[in-house]
Amino acid sequence: MKKCIPLICTLLVLFACNETPEKPRDRTAKAAENSRDTTINAGNSYSDLFLSEGAVEQFIAQQHLNDTIANDLNNFYNSRNLQFAWFTSDGLNQQALSFRTLHDFTDTSSSGGVLDRSLDRLMGNDSLNIRSSDARVIKTELMMTWRFINYLWEKFPNKSEREYALRNLVPSKKQDVIAMAQATLKGSDDKIVTNDWYPSLQKHLKTYLELAKDTNWTRLPYPSKGNKKQDTTILLVKRRFIEMDWLSRKDTSSTSTPDFEAAVKKYQLEHALKADGKVTRGLIDQLNISPTSRLKQILVNLERMKWMPAISREKLILVNIPEFMLHVINGRDSLLSMPVVVGKQGHNTVMFYGSLNHVVFAPYWNLPPSIVEAEVLPQINQNEDYLAEHNMEITGEEDGLPVVRQLPGEKNELGQVKFLFPNSFNIYFHDTPHKDLFKQAKRAYSHGCIRLGEPEKLAKLLLADNEKWTDEKIDSAMNAEKETWVKVSKPVPVLIYYYTARVDDEGKILWRDDIYGRDKEMARRLFTSENNLPPQTIASRK
Repeated sequence: MKKCIPLICTLLVLFACNETPEKPRDRTAKAAENSRDTTINAGNSYSDLFLSEGAVEQFIAQQHLNDTIANDLNNFYNSRNLQFAWFTSDGLNQQALSFRTLHDFTDTSSSGGVLDRSLDRLMGNDSLNIRSSDARVIKTELMMTWRFINYLWEKFPNKSEREYALRNLVPSKKQDVIAMAQATLKGSDDKIVTNDWYPSLQKHLKTYLELAKDTNWTRLPYPSKGNKKQDTTILLVKRRFIEMDWLSRKDTSSTSTPDFEAAVKKYQLEHALKADGKVTRGLIDQLNISPTSRLKQILVNLERMKWMPAISREKLILVNIPEFMLHVINGRDSLLSMPVVVGKQGHNTVMFYGSLNHVVFAPYWNLPPSIVEAEVLPQINQNEDYLAEHNMEITGEEDGLPVVRQLPGEKNELGQVKFLFPNSFNIYFHDTPHKDLFKQAKRAYSHGCIRLGEPEKLAKLLLADNEKWTDEKIDSAMNAEKETWVKVSKPVPVLIYYYTARVDDEGKILWRDDIYGRDKEMARRLFTSENNLPPQTIASRK
């Protein structure tokens, strides 16, 4: 994305007047302030930005905060030695994105204000250069913490739990990976986690902690060519599977057996590989990821899962970006799952919460100005018939660029249907004419929106309670030449998130590639050592 140099100027205008993130609570019980944790410094801190002396007190005075909120604010930053909680020099950190999603999911009443508009602008730009001396960034940081404190007061009425969350939900200091895993196993964070995803993944820590301590771990060689049924590498894979409790200790031959092939297929499915039961180079690459790297991957995802909201007994749409999958659930019941295509590198799909409220059949595609400028105009200059050949038309002009839309039809890039959940990033679900993409294991090809493998199934599920929209009428509307909007009677929450390790319904970990490099970024800030994480795989196809 382009660097947003005017962004900071925009923030200055937005923050010209004082506006609270939500109505201040009238709490006046003053408690003793904690002393500063001076063991935190620029060499071991999670963030590389620090507030100046007096910045917190100045904010408290400007916002006229009551004693209780002021005390929490001071204690929060004292425990961090004035380290920023929500920013690094690269922009908003992953805790900021996760808290934004959690807050929107649990409390929509305060969204849409100054702070939310500022966060939208920041989230839409991944090439920022943040300076700790910028007054507008400081204001956003402290406003975010004020919102965080108010959230904790509502979420944790128990004082000890609330104070623990205030100190520990946002990382402040790098740790040794083994020490962090051991501390996590003690379950101290369990009291502040409200979802089932965290404990299900936490259960696997012990296995990988023991494997990480094993100094005899070695890399496996690639198999000989020809997919032989008997190979030395097969024996080595069996030994690795036995170490990981994937295979019985009785199977120690160098011959591929039905039980071994079944274990390989299951392993391949969990690692997004072609499930053919063969010992391939891709299988060896996954098995050669060190236990320490896997341990880090689990801990990074547990950090994200601390912010996952509790799943209610209502219909919910979940999209896990690295998994390339959409799931519709109702509590613990799975209603629908399908493959998706997400944003390619440089057009990353954003993590956020939305509410799906409209289905649009035979949609127009209103091309974003960025695509018009970068892709359509150069094509028009080379081929005057480009618009007609692609069933497009110009409907006007805006900011010196033509306004272009693509008509409904088989060439339409949105396919036969799209699903809207209003947001600031212009992201939605839609069909696609490029069905071949769903045959790929790694599906990061879009400009940021999410393409669905089976959109008609989602449309029928969402409109099942609308007797006017039978399956036959839905099929007809999808193949029509006229756009039709249908309001969903009960909007469905949508959570878009980023987990490269999570546990499935059978209790097994699903490992996925770090397609946007977010694991690597968080690990660099969480851990003192630089053990490699699983390699990053990026799909480059347009």
